Amino acid sequence: MTKLNKICVFCGSSAGNDTTITNDALQLARIFVEEEITLVYGAAKIGVMGIIAEEMLKYHGKVIGVIPQFLKKKEVVHLGLTELMTTENMHERKLIMQEISDGFMVLPGGFGTLEECFEIITWLQLGLHSKPIGLLNTNGFYDHLLKLLETMVKRGFLKMENYELLQVDTTTEGLLRKMEAFKAPQIPKWLKPERT
Repeated sequence: MTKLNKICVFCGSSAGNDTTITNDALQLARIFVEEEITLVYGAAKIGVMGIIAEEMLKYHGKVIGVIPQFLKKKEVVHLGLTELMTTENMHERKLIMQEISDGFMVLPGGFGTLEECFEIITWLQLGLHSKPIGLLNTNGFYDHLLKLLETMVKRGFLKMENYELLQVDTTTEGLLRKMEAFKAPQIPKWLKPERT
């Protein structure tokens, strides 16, 4: 088992309308505090993002926010974090999140959450990092997405070993344990970061 000291969480800037999602976000925050895991996230004070950050701060957990300058100006930024990092743009934000985190967890969200999830798993597939990526399938939220990924495998657009890079669970505790047990596969020698 690998100890994950900092986990980057990708999730919605909206709170949605399913209280199960909110409850899972709160539980995740408490588990992070109990296990002394630092939260790395998009620095917002709104939505599921804000819920997790607030709960962690309430129990004296460490929270690092990473936000591009243009979003900071829109007054969505949480100013009470342990550490706040400001970037020039969205791409730099994701690079920093990847560099400072030991793993990634995807909770329910919208386009931005999916974009972050698929970019970080593509980087893993390409061997640009070897960190675990977990998908929290709260209340069946990601059932259809997982079905789509299975279809991609069946139709020959996604290799099964790449599909299996994504750790999936319906509970925060179960997902964290799967992420700790994750071992990145060996990548082909011809695939090097400078070639991507």
